[in-house]
Amino acid sequence: MSKIGRKPIQLPEGVSVTQEGSVITVACAGRTVQVPTLRLAAESTLQEARMNWGTMRSLLQNAVFGVVKDFTKTLEIEGIGFKVSLEGNVLVFSLGFSHPVRFTPPPDITFKVEKNAITISGRDKALVGATAAQIRSLRKPEPYQGKGIRYRGEVIRRKAGKKVGATTGTV
Repeated sequence: MSKIGRKPIQLPEGVSVTQEGSVITVACAGRTVQVPTLRLAAESTLQEARMNWGTMRSLLQNAVFGVVKDFTKTLEIEGIGFKVSLEGNVLVFSLGFSHPVRFTPPPDITFKVEKNAITISGRDKALVGATAAQIRSLRKPEPYQGKGIRYRGEVIRRKAGKKVGATTGTV
């Protein structure tokens, strides 16, 4: 049986859970998150059924957390001339291209910009992560100088440049 699937989901005060057909709705103080589901109990002992049981439990736990408090991801921009600004709800990036790059958020996602950091927040954990990944893909950090967009706390493995490699060789 799934170890994760067997864990009970703790519901904070004020959170309600309802099921209509194959959709579970989690609500708290006017905020709702809907999770599509097939079933919550593993009726089979097949490995796939046990994995799906644990996955559904995790999705429901994330929905409960999301209606109480937003999920957040923080991205950092590093590089000379690289900057970001917020115009309304649209991010405008200057990333060394010949044109500014505009990024419109999906529904229920909010941005906050402070100097070289972008904070992405929302109720849906998967949507927050996917939005952060899309923004990071605009200019991934490169290994020689470390310029680009990275997650806060992400370690970029640096490579030695041509000058370092050329001076360490034998003569």
